[in-house]
Amino acid sequence: MSSSDRIAQFQRMAEADPSNEMAHFSLGNALLGEKRFAEASRSLERCIELVPEMSRAYELVGRAMIGAGWADRAVVLLERGYRIAAERGDLQPRDAIAALLREIGREPPVIETRASRPAAASGSNGFTCRRTGRPGTRLERPPFKGALGAWIQENISSETWNQWIGQGTKVINELRLDFSREKDQQVYDQHMYEYLGIDEALLKQLSASS
Repeated sequence: MSSSDRIAQFQRMAEADPSNEMAHFSLGNALLGEKRFAEASRSLERCIELVPEMSRAYELVGRAMIGAGWADRAVVLLERGYRIAAERGDLQPRDAIAALLREIGREPPVIETRASRPAAASGSNGFTCRRTGRPGTRLERPPFKGALGAWIQENISSETWNQWIGQGTKVINELRLDFSREKDQQVYDQHMYEYLGIDEALLKQLSASS
């Protein structure tokens, strides 16, 4: 699928459901890949409005704003994203945001260490979802076999996983995916990774441990 086709599909998804944060995220990411920085920024800002704790979106909107020449605007969102990523333990977005801030002559915010903070509230079973940073319920079993399924069970709440199932249904319907085609399965998987905050570095790590 060409980049223009992907952008058109994500635009249709975002227009069909303006509250679909992953449609805005995916559209922004695709526009960023084409160096359409101002458009990418708008889509990613909308994603952040819908899901303020999505640290990866802050990294991408920072890249888009810097590319558009809006460094001052980028600083505000990058600093907020850095704090969110550090709080949630999202190391890859945190480090990428720090690098972006240094590129424009800023240092990342000083973050209080976990050791000096009171323990965060957790769910009744002591589980906190890594994606949302909120208390939740641990999945009773991995959603599928292998290291990735085990990681999801250990890090993603049942509530967030169920939300992905609903989101994944939208992805299938909007993009008319056919899982008999490997390329369509890959498209679906990429949306899942983005929704759950699973980056390429983590995928490589999980693949190596399988």
